[in-house]
Amino acid sequence: MTQLAVAPIPQTGITDGTPGIRGRRRLPGWARIFLSGGALWVATVLVTFATHNANLVPTIILLGSFLVPVTFVAYAFGRTDGIVTAQRIFTAFVYGGVLGVLGASVLEAALFRQPSTLGYAGVGLIEEAVKLAALWMLARRLPHYTTRDGMVLGAAVGFGFAAFESAGYAFNALFTSSGLSLLNVVETEALRGILTPVGHGLWTAILGGALFATAARSRHGRPRLRGSLLGWYLLVALLHTLWDAASGIAVWLTLLLTGTPTQWTLIRLGQASEVTATQVHLYTAVSWALLAVDALLGVLILRGRWRKATTAGPPAVPAAGRPAPVAVEGHGR
Repeated sequence: MTQLAVAPIPQTGITDGTPGIRGRRRLPGWARIFLSGGALWVATVLVTFATHNANLVPTIILLGSFLVPVTFVAYAFGRTDGIVTAQRIFTAFVYGGVLGVLGASVLEAALFRQPSTLGYAGVGLIEEAVKLAALWMLARRLPHYTTRDGMVLGAAVGFGFAAFESAGYAFNALFTSSGLSLLNVVETEALRGILTPVGHGLWTAILGGALFATAARSRHGRPRLRGSLLGWYLLVALLHTLWDAASGIAVWLTLLLTGTPTQWTLIRLGQASEVTATQVHLYTAVSWALLAVDALLGVLILRGRWRKATTAGPPAVPAAGRPAPVAVEGHGR
């Protein structure tokens, strides 16, 4: 009998996640959210410009304000240690964001009315405190705590805060002295969308990891107010303060480097002076450089904390007769 040799068929496709079906690799969920949401936002902007239909403005504001925060929360959710469920993420995003915005608005209105160095520091301290308080309240009933889950849940609270805050900025940008300006709304949302990943979500993720890390050293396995948490809070508040003050620092550095005697005289008299094209370009470069340095510091801190939590060894075995703490460091899935 003649035997037929069957050559193996090369597998050129990559499974798309469906058993028994091979095909092209599908984009991760967070990427599909960003691309589809971005397409909807662009389509809504174009239709609004073409039809002048003011009823579409709220859609532009909501889509543009929530697109990037929701995308990054979806990305972070895929890297939890299993305790943080989709329901907890949603709750942290909405409740944490709203509570944070409300708390910050009340305290800032009561304590700081004029922009100043002290005001910038106060805003940083207040907003990071209210986000930390919201996260602490939302996480008080978790069965156990890991640093990674704290970072993810903290990012959800921070990005929720950023989304609602961006919606407010976009709404205010709509109104100008010459009437409604849809272009201002689009520009505001585009700029804040670019900066959102290295703002509130990043800072609260760092704080969330520090908060949950205190549970590992707590007798009852619950987050506690410790010196280490206070230190991380002050560091994050400092990053926040430097971010808000970047524009003012850039103005001061620009004048220090290129200011003329006439400009300094007018400043001492409390009057505004004309600026040169060179000063405008220098101010822009310095302000963006300050923001980039601030963002890089935050990213490096978060990355270092995440890697430390990921590579941490297993929990120590408790002594005989003592219960093991329920807070552990996870290794991820």
